[in-house]
Amino acid sequence: SQFGWSKTALSGAATLQPMEAAALGPLMGWFIDRFGPQGMILLGICVLGGGFMLLSQIDSLLGFYTAFFVIALGSSLCGFFPINVAIIHWFERLRARALSALSLGLAFGGIFVPVVAWTMQTWGWRSTAFCSGLAFILIGWPLARNFKRRPADVGQTVDGLPARDDLENEESGQSIEFTARQALRTSAFWLLSLGHGSALFVVTAVNVHAITHMKEGLGYSVAQASLVITLMTVFQIVGVLIGWWCGDRFEKRKISALCMVMHASGLMMLAWSQATWMLIGFAILHGAAWGLRGPFMQALRADYFGRKSIGMIIGLSGIIIMVGQIGGPLVAGAFADLTGHYRSGFTVLAGLAGLGSVFFWLARKPQAPPV
Repeated sequence: SQFGWSKTALSGAATLQPMEAAALGPLMGWFIDRFGPQGMILLGICVLGGGFMLLSQIDSLLGFYTAFFVIALGSSLCGFFPINVAIIHWFERLRARALSALSLGLAFGGIFVPVVAWTMQTWGWRSTAFCSGLAFILIGWPLARNFKRRPADVGQTVDGLPARDDLENEESGQSIEFTARQALRTSAFWLLSLGHGSALFVVTAVNVHAITHMKEGLGYSVAQASLVITLMTVFQIVGVLIGWWCGDRFEKRKISALCMVMHASGLMMLAWSQATWMLIGFAILHGAAWGLRGPFMQALRADYFGRKSIGMIIGLSGIIIMVGQIGGPLVAGAFADLTGHYRSGFTVLAGLAGLGSVFFWLARKPQAPPV
């Protein structure tokens, strides 16, 4: 609003994080598999905080992109990828529960959307950005020091099992171990990656454009739109808790396929909303699907390919899912600039989410690689 930049220009900034994550993913995966996550996460927190402080000082589109580049780099180094890989090394039988618990942090973050909206309206976006960066460093640094490479390094065992049970678990061959090269040769690797990318078409488009659509296309205020996002976050937490309960009991790929139908249905309700109840339906379906499906993405890969090279495997998957992360905001923004509304772009993305349901349904667990 202040600088008059187009929706496509803003969407372009949102593509920097997945592009960086895809470019750095294999290297970060190799580093974590070899040295552990703590050093990378600590560095990322400092870069992320500095990026938001830099954002508070920008006066041009080039400055905006530069700040987002720094933010994206910090987010890649300390965010979703390294923390998920760290957790995978600590859990096997209870992996879905652990990753669902981890996702509560991401879900609770959405609760702060109205707070951010209020601080921006009260003190401006520059002060909000600077204080956000400071908070990242002051809160994140001491938390990051708790991450350890593997349980054995601190005298513990996988899943917190007694030492004998943990040894029997390993000796029974319950954990199948693929190298990254072997994983690439399976159809499961590609189907999971395509399904995950399809989901992110919707997730990233909603994250970037939902409030703008509700404000400009549907006539709601920013405060009212942020309440819809908060409701979405509440049901994201509900989805996480459902995944906590069912993730280690039922087939994750089938649950993920169902979640993709929920993503598609929710986005259609947002796109073609004619009444408040449709926005509520969007918040319930999309939020619950995101919270339930999200933790399963890495849990499925670890279940299928083991822990030994999981960092590299997830890093290579990032190159594929980047298409969804980049494409979602760009498709929605480009259609909005061309047509003056988000309905067409959101409808296309809902169709891609429906296709993702098929990918997950077909992604069966591969046979163990030859020894």
